[in-house]
Amino acid sequence: MNRPLRWVLLGASDIAASRMIPAMRALGHTIEVVHSSSPERADSFATANGIPMATSDLAVAVSTPADAVYVSSYNDLHRSHTLAALAAGKHVLSEKPLALSIEDAEEMATAAEAANLILAVNHHLPHSPVHRVARELVEQGRIGRVLSARIAHAVLLPERLRGWRMEDARGGGVALDITCHDASVLNPLLGRPSRVSAMGVRQAPWNEGSANDSVMTIIEYERNGHPVLAQTHDAFSVEFETTSFTIHGTEGSLVGRNAMTQDSTGTLELVTAGGTESVPLDVGRNLYEIILDAFAGAADGTASPTVTGRQGVETLRVALAVLESIATGRSVDLN
Repeated sequence: MNRPLRWVLLGASDIAASRMIPAMRALGHTIEVVHSSSPERADSFATANGIPMATSDLAVAVSTPADAVYVSSYNDLHRSHTLAALAAGKHVLSEKPLALSIEDAEEMATAAEAANLILAVNHHLPHSPVHRVARELVEQGRIGRVLSARIAHAVLLPERLRGWRMEDARGGGVALDITCHDASVLNPLLGRPSRVSAMGVRQAPWNEGSANDSVMTIIEYERNGHPVLAQTHDAFSVEFETTSFTIHGTEGSLVGRNAMTQDSTGTLELVTAGGTESVPLDVGRNLYEIILDAFAGAADGTASPTVTGRQGVETLRVALAVLESIATGRSVDLN
């Protein structure tokens, strides 16, 4: 385990309270201050989570003595909050999506590099045991040449979260909330995507926003000179199924079940001509502790973040292409 860090929280968010604060404290990290644009929310969040200081002043928050800033504010604030934290000399772990445009995301990544600071993105899936081991098996050639991949990431959005996420201008709906997570898994497995086609609808009876809550995509990749197709189904309206992913190859398939969740769970099977083999996994470690420990190592120069800022730019590129394809009814060429 790496050196514990002192944190500033920008955003009095649900994920900060439910996932990140417990993970930080489990690793011995400390939280110095929480910021929210609402003074009342900042105060109540600090009281509820045992944080010694609350403020609605961004300059005060980022100037607080600390090692790093965790940005979990609204999506449209990620850019300004990240740039303020970097300008104050703090490493940054940002929630996804990194920004709402590629230009903004590139600016954030460039600013971190210029300041010699770490910018990482809180994609929890790429280093989960299921996906990490699946990538290792693919690299070992256990399924031969990769042909296709499929992700089923359809869930029921909890009632407490059915707010700003469903606003086009601020949340972007399911594409910016979930499809970018799919890309965080597919990109390191398959490489840089070249083309995206998507369709999206609003189908949840509770969705009163303007953003889509169900999206299906086809993403074209090229891996080792060969075309690969990936299919994703992302939804906030599906209650009665678990998440999964499948990777097909010329010599076999990998099937992960309960694999696209925030918890360290899931199973992995290798299916070949010899039959079906259950792949051993160590699923005992909290996914957010994995992210935070790697981030702390990166801050000390001894490790790399699980998802870098530049990698976060590429997951955003896929999600924005999905939105563009839905809006235009055409495939989007990413080259």
